[in-house]
Amino acid sequence: MTTHKIKFTNAEKSAFFPVLRQRVDQYFASNQLSKSGGNTILYKSAFMLALYLIPYGFILFGSLSNWAMAGLAILMGLGVAGVGMSVMHDAIHGSLAPQKWLNKILGASIYLLGGNAYNWEVQHNRLHHTYTNVHEVDEDITGKFLLRLSFQEKQKYIHRFQHIYAFFLYSLMTISFLWKDFKEISLFNKMSESGMTKPFPKKELVTLVISKLAYIIFILGIPLLFTSLTFGQWAIGFFIMHGTAGMILSTVFQMAHVVEGTDQPIPDHQGCIENAWAVHQLQTTSNFAGKNRILSWYIGGLDYQIEHHLFPSISHVHYRALSPIVKQTALEFGYLYNAKGDFVSALGSHVRMLKEMGKTKLSA
Repeated sequence: MTTHKIKFTNAEKSAFFPVLRQRVDQYFASNQLSKSGGNTILYKSAFMLALYLIPYGFILFGSLSNWAMAGLAILMGLGVAGVGMSVMHDAIHGSLAPQKWLNKILGASIYLLGGNAYNWEVQHNRLHHTYTNVHEVDEDITGKFLLRLSFQEKQKYIHRFQHIYAFFLYSLMTISFLWKDFKEISLFNKMSESGMTKPFPKKELVTLVISKLAYIIFILGIPLLFTSLTFGQWAIGFFIMHGTAGMILSTVFQMAHVVEGTDQPIPDHQGCIENAWAVHQLQTTSNFAGKNRILSWYIGGLDYQIEHHLFPSISHVHYRALSPIVKQTALEFGYLYNAKGDFVSALGSHVRMLKEMGKTKLSA
């Protein structure tokens, strides 16, 4: 990871966002709407948490066959992904509810998934959302095991086949929380030298250790103590659950930024990107919103990634309505509004990008 401070320096492009923000604010004012999710997202949060916790309860107290428990593990995986995209994600962005305390409580649902709220807020909210698709700063495209998601990443021969094995590695995303959050301590401390992050607070280290231990007790200790599951049966269920969740989460996130038409800008030797922040978000992000409203509902509106990156403090329940406003304003200013049309189109574009990155040499 770089220790250089990254800056956006093109003032000429800064006119776009004030106009867009004014139009978005006018939309909410005219329709007398709150920018948070309201009761709609609270009901949805309850559903997603139930999708995760009710199967967990059946596993603990039900006398079920191995196949039934495998099915429940899949449901738990769907719940993990659903909580991650529709509850935790909005809450840590502060957009789920107008009350800070409620966002904090529901943001803490990340601990039920094995993650850590502080790490996510720094890595995702601050770094990914500010320096999207910038190599060595945006961890979503940098330093992935056996994957080359950035043209600036060193190329290896095995990357030629990454479009074949990438989705298996994606399935390990939520499992990686168990060690990745500890690895990020030194990363954040190093990046703090340039002021891009703060040194990892000692109190957050205590929270990190306690939350990981609590998760291990919840996901491993209690099932083994209170059921007749063998360790082998538990391990199979654990990997089914996390494999399901990781596959969904990673695929959705990658289809927003590692697809055709998204830029991966390179800062100059002084750490400057000649662009305005909002235009940078347009040029590094892609939508894949189609007609499938059920999919959009389940993935927390993340098929409208452009709207999310421009307005992360607005709940995802509003993205569909904001999309025409963003698109029209972008086109008026002469900027591409990168939308793949639907999930299948975006998935195909992502696979083609994996192939291209696997065979294209390191950029100068």
